[in-house]
Amino acid sequence: MADDARWLVIGLGNPGLEYAATRHNSGYMVVDELALRVGGKFSSHKSRADVLEGRVGVGHDAPAVILAKSRTYMNESGGPASALVSFFKISLDHLIVIHDELDLPFETLRIKDGGGDNGHNGLKSLTKSLGSANYLRVRIGIGRPLGSQDPADFVLKPFSSVERKILPLTIDRAADAVEALLRLGLDETQQRFN
Repeated sequence: MADDARWLVIGLGNPGLEYAATRHNSGYMVVDELALRVGGKFSSHKSRADVLEGRVGVGHDAPAVILAKSRTYMNESGGPASALVSFFKISLDHLIVIHDELDLPFETLRIKDGGGDNGHNGLKSLTKSLGSANYLRVRIGIGRPLGSQDPADFVLKPFSSVERKILPLTIDRAADAVEALLRLGLDETQQRFN
């Protein structure tokens, strides 16, 4: 039986210092920001993910969350996600996945429920492992590369110096969007952030 009170928030990315500042790790960055707000440290979980359990916000009605970052590479994110959903008994309507999105301009956020993977290997892996695409997504726009640069290379490159100046605000807004989803639901969060 699913625990309707708890939420699972997964940030997509690649483990390791060489990927830490890359566009593809936007999801990790947002989960790290949420972890600062929740307080506490991530611990290793048998699902091949690092997790942090806590509450977002203050008060007795503050939503209980499990924040998670897979220790696998992006294209294998589904295994740990599926294991976490099973272990913590989370229903898919209480799963939020945060990821980078090539088809949105840099700085843009879009919150949605379900949909396709749009070529995103992390989402492909999640949808396959979960057996469903019906989970909430916080999509962080990273824009498309200029010229002939391969998108697969582009997502694994660090943000530009100009982007890095704006990035903390975008990460902060994405974390705010997750908090809004937890407290206010999809419709109101879309009105505020889309």
